[in-house]
Amino acid sequence: MTQFDWTERFAGTAALPAAVRRRLTATARVIHVKHGDQVFGSMNVPESLFFLYDGRIRVSQSSDSGREIVLYRIEAGDSCVLTTACILAEEAYNAEGIAETDVTAIVLPKLAFDRLAAEEDAFRNFVFAAYSRRLIDLLRVVDDVAFGRIDVRLAERLLMLGDGLKEIRKTHQELASELGTAREVISRVLNDFHKRELISQSRGIITFTNKPGLAAIAHSA
Repeated sequence: MTQFDWTERFAGTAALPAAVRRRLTATARVIHVKHGDQVFGSMNVPESLFFLYDGRIRVSQSSDSGREIVLYRIEAGDSCVLTTACILAEEAYNAEGIAETDVTAIVLPKLAFDRLAAEEDAFRNFVFAAYSRRLIDLLRVVDDVAFGRIDVRLAERLLMLGDGLKEIRKTHQELASELGTAREVISRVLNDFHKRELISQSRGIITFTNKPGLAAIAHSA
């Protein structure tokens, strides 16, 4: 049994009836993952649903050629849509989750998940509501990759990664993986941003010099 009522941390579980929350806290357990470690990997079949109590996880997918794209990030207070989908389908992951910070997560064994989903309407509705929201986010990623302007997408991602910061530590290849494109494309757009005095660059570091200018690009689509 967990040592605290972790269900308060998540909007969906906090709204569940007390009896359902007691069942969750009685069957779930707490795990800790260090910064940089793999939380889950491709070809692994998930054995538990997990809720991210603290930290951040990057979920990405790689092609046979080695190109990577970041699908989404799991923030504290979220569940993982990919884990939910794989549990429901009883299939292996086709993506990888890496801890971008030290992570504390709550894991609910599949057997307990199946029972709760079958017996508790409130829990089942919570799971599918969270699943639907994340599915919409993934469709936006597909739409952005297929149809979005790369300068707009890069400006948006820089502002997201640099929220509240004066600089970020990201290589051109890491940004290419974030957006599912080639490093050369990212280098070309960053050089353009640099010439327009929106950013400055040094090895592995991007410094913001004009965030309002970047925001104007991000909102120009």
